[in-house]
Amino acid sequence: MTPPLTTEAPWEFAAPWQARGYITQFDGPVHWIEFAAANTGENQDRSTEPPIVFVHGLGGSHLNWCLIGPRLAATRRAFALDLHGFGLTPGTRGNSTVQANQRLLDRFVREVAGTPVILAGNSMGGLISLLQTAAEPDTVQGLVLLDPALPLPPTKPDWAVAGQFLLQAVPGIGEFYVRKTQTGQSPQVAVQRLIELCFADPSRADPAMVTASIALASQRQGEPDRERTFLAASRSLLRVTGRRRRYREMMAGVGVPVLLFGGDADRLVPVAAIRQAGARNPRWDTVVLAGVGHTPQLEVPDVVVGTVQDWLDRHFTRTARQEQ
Repeated sequence: MTPPLTTEAPWEFAAPWQARGYITQFDGPVHWIEFAAANTGENQDRSTEPPIVFVHGLGGSHLNWCLIGPRLAATRRAFALDLHGFGLTPGTRGNSTVQANQRLLDRFVREVAGTPVILAGNSMGGLISLLQTAAEPDTVQGLVLLDPALPLPPTKPDWAVAGQFLLQAVPGIGEFYVRKTQTGQSPQVAVQRLIELCFADPSRADPAMVTASIALASQRQGEPDRERTFLAASRSLLRVTGRRRRYREMMAGVGVPVLLFGGDADRLVPVAAIRQAGARNPRWDTVVLAGVGHTPQLEVPDVVVGTVQDWLDRHFTRTARQEQ
């Protein structure tokens, strides 16, 4: 069943990964997909388990989850939405901040997925998932955080990456910088540069996913306010992660099971930040992946699926609930 004011999406970017797209009117069109279960040879009632909702990062989209979504959908319903200003969901400067997108996520999990859910967030999506858990704890039963945006520890940064965020943070300069980088390169170049930034080993990029990502980037060319929405999200992310004490208190207050992933070759969220978060929250399950970058669900999807499924089996199957 689909919620009211929902139509099938005209785009087929996620179709190769057994997903169907929809557009729901949440004070404007919001694009999301639902994965069909991969053919595992098992006939399982997926309605008995909490659904999983995937939340992408800055510059990401629903495509970020297509390599793991069908397999995790074998045991539960699985959704991925495009946040305001990203993927196929339009945005404005006002509704593309992390706070506004947390409110969008809240509506989505309540009105589409059905609560409580398991949230799986990467980068900015991990931050938004934490914000949702803190603001609306009744809606979240568990968290999977894949290289989430975190307060940075006092270590030497990757200056090429840090410089980009510093430029984006400065009014006027940030607009010029993002306009130049987003409009001055082809979709093919934009996708390749993103892969080089987020992957420790760019050769691991799935060719079909690269093709779909280029097609999506081409679809978004010429989209109005694209630079402003990106900067609204980026600047709000920096403000939240910059409030270190408040952010750490938010993480400490999470009362549901958490699985935290970190790639030790991540240039955007250094592994020291992952280890620090894990040490401060010893009840969390923390996994550091050797030789992996910022998007493990795209770079090593088999490892991520296996680890997440084991964690789900320990915490959220009917048998696990009976044993608790």
